[in-house]
Amino acid sequence: MTDSLLLAAARVLTFEGARALTNASGFFFEREGRLYLVTSRHVVYDEPGAHFPDRLEIELHDDAGNLASSTGFSIPLYRDGKGVWRQGIDAAGEVDVAVIAIERAAFPATAVYRAFTPAHLYGPGEAIEIGASLLVVGFPLGFHDALHHMPVVRHAVLASAFGLRFQGEGCFLTDARTHRGTSGAPVVMRSRAPRPDDDLPWQLLGVHSASVDMATRELGQDESLGLNLAWYADILLALTGPD
Repeated sequence: MTDSLLLAAARVLTFEGARALTNASGFFFEREGRLYLVTSRHVVYDEPGAHFPDRLEIELHDDAGNLASSTGFSIPLYRDGKGVWRQGIDAAGEVDVAVIAIERAAFPATAVYRAFTPAHLYGPGEAIEIGASLLVVGFPLGFHDALHHMPVVRHAVLASAFGLRFQGEGCFLTDARTHRGTSGAPVVMRSRAPRPDDDLPWQLLGVHSASVDMATRELGQDESLGLNLAWYADILLALTGPD
């Protein structure tokens, strides 16, 4: 037995040809029968960091009775020279979220996973209190339960007013200890009114992007802020809509 939340997250490995590049995090999102992998946009394309992978690989459980059994699933990032991912732009510029449609025909029939849906998103005008307890589910520095292929969970606190666009961008702040490799992780809170037929009783609030720091911080004297940017998860409605 394991919490279904752990089966909604996916370890993401990036490659350029056969050369391994980075570790990251992601999660599954399903809408109207279509399945997507969600991660940070800079995981699939990052010009400032000169990071240009041509495929991703995720690790999937393939035996419901044996969580130590897994298989790798490769996802090409380009088709006919064009990127297959969708990314968003809002009034402040690019949104650091990417979604990639997963071909059901190629997906292992025995794959064991859970997927968030639009029903797991917060409702319009829903009040989420400052300081609310959140979780970030991912693979910091690639660390995870390598035997059972499970992510780890970091506790987080909502650190800015939820519903406001922090600094005018489509994101909010969390106070949590995170590391490289957490990019693309889902930021969730326990559902306040879970549906009886839903075995994923979590509310999807955001997509973890990156840590926030101050250029004026004096190394060796000032600690890191310990704050992080998370993009509001409702961007997924725009990125998974009709072509």
